[in-house]
Amino acid sequence: MAVNDSLQGGIRLFTGKRWDKALEEFLKIDASGFEAAENAELAYYLGLCYTKLERYDDALLYMEQVVTNSEDPLRVFQCRLTLAYIYVITGRSKMAEFELNRLMKGGFESIQIYTTMAYAAWSQKQYQKAVDFYEKALDMDSNNTTALNGLGYILADSDIDIKRGLKLCRQAVEKKPQSAAYLDSLGWAYFKNGDLNEARSWLRRAFDLSPHRKEIKNHMKIVVGNE
Repeated sequence: MAVNDSLQGGIRLFTGKRWDKALEEFLKIDASGFEAAENAELAYYLGLCYTKLERYDDALLYMEQVVTNSEDPLRVFQCRLTLAYIYVITGRSKMAEFELNRLMKGGFESIQIYTTMAYAAWSQKQYQKAVDFYEKALDMDSNNTTALNGLGYILADSDIDIKRGLKLCRQAVEKKPQSAAYLDSLGWAYFKNGDLNEARSWLRRAFDLSPHRKEIKNHMKIVVGNE
């Protein structure tokens, strides 16, 4: 019973977004007496904690355990989606596509799958493919900010449709005005549309919120160089 209490305590910390404390709690657990379902639950939350803390190699070990051993289709779906996200973030886009394609062949369809597939395609410079996936995500939810921002950015950045790109980026910022990533996309879309004053204004807001993000710094450098 004490072990189960420890597992539940870690889950409570995780739910409260105290990732580091939750990880400490989970790592203390002696799982030698766990049943298979409890082991899968522990591996799942360890994987999530490591993902939240951006310790991706550690996260992969646990997520792969769940995918291999869990008998819960929903949990496997969640873990494959997380694996795909980690692969994209760490520059392994083809592996991300492999995981996502397995989900889609299994009959799963979600906005998260389409937006992650879009991001994976974009990272490989397959812009039209990325556009198509973002469009599918918006077909499912026209107000999804991830899809609005992602599609808007690609349309503007790749010159496919800079005016529509600007419109979509505006919509994303209207819904989440404190997102540095969305502010950056909007600033860049204004730049691509030739409006330097608006571009500088929005990029500076993005930079103030997230001064260390590489893409924002690069956009600031380019726009300031065109003043």
